[in-house]
Amino acid sequence: MNEQLQQGHTREAFYRRDRRSIALARDFTRETLTTWSITDRMDDALLCVSELTTNAILHGAPPGRGFAVHLSLHPDGVLRIEVHDSGTHELRKVRTPYKQLDADSGRGLMLVAAFADKWGVGERAPGKVVWCEFGLG
Repeated sequence: MNEQLQQGHTREAFYRRDRRSIALARDFTRETLTTWSITDRMDDALLCVSELTTNAILHGAPPGRGFAVHLSLHPDGVLRIEVHDSGTHELRKVRTPYKQLDADSGRGLMLVAAFADKWGVGERAPGKVVWCEFGLG
């Protein structure tokens, strides 16, 4: 992991395209939320970080590149989690629960949609940013 930046209530960290980075990103999120005295919805946030970073590794970050996790706490009490990657893959649609029940993967965005208050995807050059938000309090 590269140097973590803290500016007010925003932190970010960069990770290599490596499965071990999922746990590192989760630890970074846990430590940040603890520092910010956020315990409300921590488990939901950690689950979403796991899912979004897994997707970045599997589908977003090209070999030899990595991804960034941005955490921000807005004055209105909203926690925003963003995962930035430089890949060209488009985001796949959220699968419906009744399709492919025996599949080993494909439920990550469905979980993010279920646990976060909002989520979405945006463009960046190159790549994309997938984000989710949690109302706190």
